[in-house]
Order: sequence, then structure tokens, then C-alpha cells
Amino acid sequence: MTAADTSSDLRSTPLFALHQKLGARMVPFAGYSMPVQYPQGLMAEHLHTRKAAGLFDVSHMGQLLLRGPDAAAALESLMPVDVIDLGLHKQRYGLLLDEQGGILDDLMFVNRGEDLFLIVNGACKEADIAHIQNRIASRCEVVPLPERALLALQGPQAVTALSRLIPGVTQLVFMTGNYFDWQGHALYITRSGYTGEDGFEISLPGEAAEAFAEALLAQPEVAPIGLGARNSLRLEAGLCLYGNDIDTSTTPVEAALNWAMQKVRRTGGEREGGFPGAAIVLEQLQNPQSLRRKRVGLIALERIPVREPAVLENMDGQHIGHITSGLLSPTLNQPVALAYVEPDYAAIDTEIFAMVRGKPVPMKVVATPFVPTRYYRG
Repeated sequence: MTAADTSSDLRSTPLFALHQKLGARMVPFAGYSMPVQYPQGLMAEHLHTRKAAGLFDVSHMGQLLLRGPDAAAALESLMPVDVIDLGLHKQRYGLLLDEQGGILDDLMFVNRGEDLFLIVNGACKEADIAHIQNRIASRCEVVPLPERALLALQGPQAVTALSRLIPGVTQLVFMTGNYFDWQGHALYITRSGYTGEDGFEISLPGEAAEAFAEALLAQPEVAPIGLGARNSLRLEAGLCLYGNDIDTSTTPVEAALNWAMQKVRRTGGEREGGFPGAAIVLEQLQNPQSLRRKRVGLIALERIPVREPAVLENMDGQHIGHITSGLLSPTLNQPVALAYVEPDYAAIDTEIFAMVRGKPVPMKVVATPFVPTRYYRG
């Protein structure tokens, strides 16, 4: 968004009228008018998701599918990720890279047998779709799905609420999906999300979104949750936000996303390399001492919120990095942050200082997630 954007330029999701009816405070986000919070407020929404179930409108995100016998190999040529061996209705996290190994976007993809179904970030979707079409449209069909809405239902009681409407979802486990029917509408549901809780992401026709959202909100466990709490929930789960914690200036190795790059695509693997920036990324994986910075989790030792882009210093007052996401954790009641630091300061329990209004706030490097995740693995 730029300052020149006015409300008239903003797009709206199929749930815009519902958000207004629910009293949401709407803000510009990724070119859309989106609910940042509802009357209960960010803190209550966050805690409700951790104890019950929260409903999120994420219809601003990009949905597309890739079709054809070469689709998996084609997508694999854009990412350092194993696409070809992904099982039927299994979901995986992916990273689109540029020629320097910088991250163009992070995404989720599912092998649905007849196609690969991708969900990309809202702010990046036009660029992502153009990039994918430009690079692989000659090898497979690339079909954007702008007419579909996307809802996320997250929290320990999400399965209880959703299974009243769609009993079959109880069969799903973390990072799997399937087709479901609701009142004659074709839904594709995965058991995954962006909160660290058990939960589901539901792709459905835009024209069915409002009725389906209202049916979910009628369940006693479910409350509407805005983008503010979505951000605090994902940060507690140690999950990156594109544009803050990862972007084209960060490689997957600097971003501590090594777990997202399967062995088969690494040096010595059966399908080693063959993705943009491979020489740089594989060298960093082989020689981590070559890294100039690394993403870490930080917790403040005083109750002073530390926000991006606060500068980080060592004991001697030298600049050693910066915060990329930071807030007061509603669950822990302590300030937490993601940051990039020089590798010498990346070890767990290292103490450093964040500069907040000219004053040093002591912080300690900790393992993420800050709050234990509760994914349902069966």
C-alpha cells in the first residue's frame, strides 16, 4: 500500500458486508479492505483462538492451480523443495526464489492428484502468478482462482465446530487435505494454518463464503478474528511474515528455513539444485559459517515491547542486527521478536540489546516457537 491508495481503490473480499455487520475495524491490507479487529479487541481475539476457535477471512490471498503431467517437475524448477514425491492430498510449505536465492514469496501447495493447488500471499499474488506463468506456463496449465474465497478456522475446538457442518474433516491430519461438499458447494479443506494451533483452511466459491462463515460463527466455539490477532498468533508460533521476516534480501538458509528444503534437492540428492539461486543456497547449506546473518527468536528480559525495525547491539554497543517482527505476546505476557543477527550472536541464551527510543532493552536468543504448537498429527 502507498499513501496514494484511497479506500475507493481497495478491493473487498466476499465477506466485506459480514465484517461490517460484525463491527470490524477495516484497514487497507495487501490492496484489500480487511478487518484488523472486531469489537472484542485484539487481546481477547488472540486468547479466544488459543482456547476455542477463531474464524479468519484470508480471501485476499492468491489461489491458483497447476495442471498437466509435467506440473510437479515444473513447480520444482522454481523452488528448493520436493514437489514430485509429495503424496496425494498432502500439503507442503514452499519458497519461490530469485536468481540470487532471495525469497520472492512463501506459499503452501497440495498435490490433489488432478492438479497442484497453491496458496500464495495476498501482497505478492499478482507478481507470483506472473512469475509462475512466465517461467512454467509452457510446461503446464496455470489457472488463477480469483473467484474462490479462503477462510481459516483455527484453535483447539476448530475440529469440533467444523465437523458439525462437515463431519468428514475429522479424518484429516496436519498438512493433509481433501474435497468436501457443503450444501452443493465444492470445498477443498486442509488441516493447517498460521497460528500454531490445530485448525483448517477452507477454499470455497466466493458466493458461498458468507453463508458458510455465518454457519461457522453460529457454533458456540467460534468467534471472528482480525488481522491483528492473526499477526500475534503467528509470531508466537515463530512463523515468518513475508515482507517482514523474509523477502528478496533473505535466503532460506539465512531465514533458518533449512527444514523446508528436502534432502532430495540438496547437494548429493537425487534432484540436487535445478532451482533459481541454487549455487548460493546450496553453498550456504554446505558451509553455514559463510552466512553473514541468521534469523533468531528473541524474548525481552524486561516488559518493554520491542517492535520492528529496532536495532540490535552487543554489550559493546556495536550494531549486530535488527528486529523484523516484535510485539508483546498475549499468551506469555512478555515481549517476543524475530530478528536477524550476526552468526556470532545466534546461539540460544545469547544476551543482546534492542534499542527502544534510545534505551537498551536486554533480550535473550531463544528457540522458536515461543508458544508450543498443537498441530493434530493423528
